[in-house]
Amino acid sequence: MEAIRQLEDWFTSQCNDDWEHQYGITIATLDNPGWSLKIDLTGTALQDMPLDEIKRDRSDSDWIVARRNGRIFEAFGGHHNLGELISTFLEWAGSPQFSIN
Repeated sequence: MEAIRQLEDWFTSQCNDDWEHQYGITIATLDNPGWSLKIDLTGTALQDMPLDEIKRDRSDSDWIVARRNGRIFEAFGGHHNLGELISTFLEWAGSPQFSIN
């Protein structure tokens, strides 16, 4: 739950009466089943920060991929990997409580 709170805090820190109307965060399900996380970085301190693609393929249901697609951070994972997707974003974004292993 700490990851969700930190994502909420990051989102709140971006809200400036403009950003939240045009950009934001999308969490959706995949049909394999799994999760997707997309965060529009436009107008944030992260918009030009590089990210080498991260892949963790542990099994058919335990996996993640995280990358940049233009100014979008996008991550996909298995049905129990939503927390890991969020934690991966937070670590890349510089949150000290998360680290990529």
